[in-house]
Amino acid sequence: MCVAAIAWMAHPRWRLVAIGNRDEFHARPAAPVARWDDGSGIIAGRDLQSGGTWLGVSESGRFALVTNLRGYGAPDPARTSRGALVTDLLPGRGRYGDPATAALEDFNPFNLLLADGATAMFLTNRPEPLRIQLAHGIYGLSNGALDEPWHKTMALKEALLDWLIAGTTDVDPLFASLRSEKLPGVGVTPRAPSDVSFEPRDTPPFIHDPVYGTRCSTVVLIDDSGSGTIAERRFDAKGKQTGETTLGFERRALALRAAGG
Repeated sequence: MCVAAIAWMAHPRWRLVAIGNRDEFHARPAAPVARWDDGSGIIAGRDLQSGGTWLGVSESGRFALVTNLRGYGAPDPARTSRGALVTDLLPGRGRYGDPATAALEDFNPFNLLLADGATAMFLTNRPEPLRIQLAHGIYGLSNGALDEPWHKTMALKEALLDWLIAGTTDVDPLFASLRSEKLPGVGVTPRAPSDVSFEPRDTPPFIHDPVYGTRCSTVVLIDDSGSGTIAERRFDAKGKQTGETTLGFERRALALRAAGG
């Protein structure tokens, strides 16, 4: 399970601000956020089991994050890893590099947010493949529908709005919202149970569990020129922070075509 909030063209300084937690089994190997050395221009963490990533940016100017989608049963291990979709979309190359033509049905149920210098999109493949261009605003995403008002999603959207209004550049308040283990009083409980059988139906933004919990928190800031920062804080099975990485990047032009464009 994961949770994220993004502000797209919602502030005169920031083209994109994104905050999110990756929740996963602690035993699943992963590499910290870094510049990949394969020539792709990707800056992201890496899932060392399947080789893809859950969230990242690229020197070509794209941002992407993916979450799984509840309510469709156990994932089919024969399908392509959802992380491969992000890995192709970030540099805009490979089998799934074009969001307008990518075969979304190849993957287990997912939600995906994608943005570049001019366009932001939401993509999903359940109940059918869907590509929606997003208007300027603040969006929340977890493992249900886009902007489904789950408690933790509402909490992150509120924290992101407060941060934008404050006009600060200090990312600590954003990380604090991601680190919260408090279940907010505003929102609705997910209709479908988690894919992780022992996880409660509803959880706070930060999941503290020795087997399955929040592995990392990420903040992405991209200004109006396309320059940006990606910062990641990592946690162990006890919920203790084990590392932090911050990387800056500059945008190189790349056109993102909307569906049918």
